[in-house]
Amino acid sequence: MDERDHIESLISVLNETYGTISWWDAPFDEVAIGAILTQQTRWENVETALNRLRSAGLNTLAAIAAADPADLESCIRGTGFYRVKSARLRRLATFFLDQYGGMEEIDLIPTDLLRRSLLTVNGVGEETADSILCYGLLRETFVIDSYTRRICTCAGVSLPADRLRRIFLSALGSNTHLLRSCHGQIVEYAKEYCNKKRCQECRIRNLHE
Repeated sequence: MDERDHIESLISVLNETYGTISWWDAPFDEVAIGAILTQQTRWENVETALNRLRSAGLNTLAAIAAADPADLESCIRGTGFYRVKSARLRRLATFFLDQYGGMEEIDLIPTDLLRRSLLTVNGVGEETADSILCYGLLRETFVIDSYTRRICTCAGVSLPADRLRRIFLSALGSNTHLLRSCHGQIVEYAKEYCNKKRCQECRIRNLHE
């Protein structure tokens, strides 16, 4: 079996385990904000911060761009590195508002070009950019995060992120719902098995044997 075969087998196991799922369905602004906040913290902390931002009326990029930094930092303190993340949120908000203005303009930008532009924003790496594109803008890309790398390694595939992303895109095609679902399945599987050290029960670790 080659890497593509391993990934297709992995996708089959995930589909058998969970079926197609909806995962991280949220407005674009909140996905973009959450993609920054989730860096180096647990999602539960992000959810708490998002609730605080909503209560403070700071859950849009426009509101963040105009916010008092102290108010923003207070809302996101529980996610860790809150001063760094506050600055990153303001830069991301300024990027979208200054470069594109609104969703109508963003929708006209090809995915590859928009991804390259996002990666020029200080604090936006590949995982963050792909999360915004995949979940916030429903674009054809795939999120390669620590869960994805771990699951793929267990399936016998250890490749650089770019190559791994291309294989998932090739295997899943242009169906953006399936791209989001598959990454969601990976996260759920990792939480259920990897985080709980249920390695002996894992079907994925035997795919390459």
